[in-house]
Amino acid sequence: MPKCTAERMEFGRVGRRVIEADFTGGAIGSDGGVPLLRQVDDKIGLSRAVAEALRDRRDPRRISHSLETLVAQRLYGLCCGYEDLNDHDRLRHDLLFQTAVDKVKALASSPTLSRLETGVEREDVVALNRVLLEQFMASFPQPPEELILDFDASDVPLHGAQELAQFHGYYDHYCYLPLYVFCGKALLAVVLRPGRSDGALHAAAVLKLMVTRLRQAWPGVRIIFRGDSGFCRQRLIRWCERHEVGHVIGMARNARLHQRVAAWEEAMKQAWQKTGEKQRDIREFHYAADSWNRSRRLVTRLEYGDKGPNPRFVVTNLDLSPDTLYDRLYCARGEAENRIKETQLDLFGTRANAHSFLANWLRLLLAGLAYTLDAALQGVGPDGDRTGQSHPRHHPLQALEDRGPGDS
Repeated sequence: MPKCTAERMEFGRVGRRVIEADFTGGAIGSDGGVPLLRQVDDKIGLSRAVAEALRDRRDPRRISHSLETLVAQRLYGLCCGYEDLNDHDRLRHDLLFQTAVDKVKALASSPTLSRLETGVEREDVVALNRVLLEQFMASFPQPPEELILDFDASDVPLHGAQELAQFHGYYDHYCYLPLYVFCGKALLAVVLRPGRSDGALHAAAVLKLMVTRLRQAWPGVRIIFRGDSGFCRQRLIRWCERHEVGHVIGMARNARLHQRVAAWEEAMKQAWQKTGEKQRDIREFHYAADSWNRSRRLVTRLEYGDKGPNPRFVVTNLDLSPDTLYDRLYCARGEAENRIKETQLDLFGTRANAHSFLANWLRLLLAGLAYTLDAALQGVGPDGDRTGQSHPRHHPLQALEDRGPGDS
């Protein structure tokens, strides 16, 4: 028979209740990660910051659960894989969840948590986006040299009669079209928008608010805006140029651009016909759309193979070689799409089944806040700082030229 140790390991306590690991049985819980989430939450102060940002509109005489307790209960549930509020009708009696939020009695029921979501107002969701940004800034022990802000949009499918539900032709269903902002692995903003919104809606305003706050804290930081062709808007580009913000933005193909690269593509076609090998090249030129106030630098990635030409275009104000700018900088934008998938799929950021638009916005923000807590938990270790948060990986512009294709 195996020899079991009698040594006990204690993981925390609330009053006379103790969480420990031993071999004697007793009240056993399956969500053993909840106490660890609590410890990380205490270090970064996430639930506390969220509770302070929200306005408590309840009657003080009838309050049994503080806002911080409600927020922590909801975030811990999302991180542990419980997406629905009705899960909390059982979790409220779970000893581990109770202890994690400093309670020795039943936690909030699903109707109580539902009232928290449906009672939200616009000032609350704005304040929670501010919490995301402040959490990101607090994760740095010293000012960063450079920040690359990835703006991207994604769909949230809708089923029912949600407010501002609209049909989107590209996604072929009714949906919302939230705007996400990431810097490395850190989530900085979640802005919910109706389904037929332009991809760049509110992007300029969000960027302005972020740049103002970041430069207020770190006056010397370099900031780069990165986005796909959905964000190639004159207003956004000109704002970046006026405020010394770098930009690298995809640009949709059109007849004039095809004409501009036709000679290069013809040479690649002849090389492909001669060798049978797919041709690839990266070039640059200056271009001005009719709506632009001046010409700008465009970098184009050209390919020619058995399916014909396949060009891509990027407009930028950065002084990097074409290869570095496209392969090292612009293509890294795809990582933001992976982070969106983690937020939406792993932490239930598509559960927009409330009727109210603002309640659904809050649900997406709660998923984003749970993502922040989970990322902080993953950051506990050699790469994390004293707060327990992991830093997004930054590559200053001067270092990009020296990196190889396989470097990250």
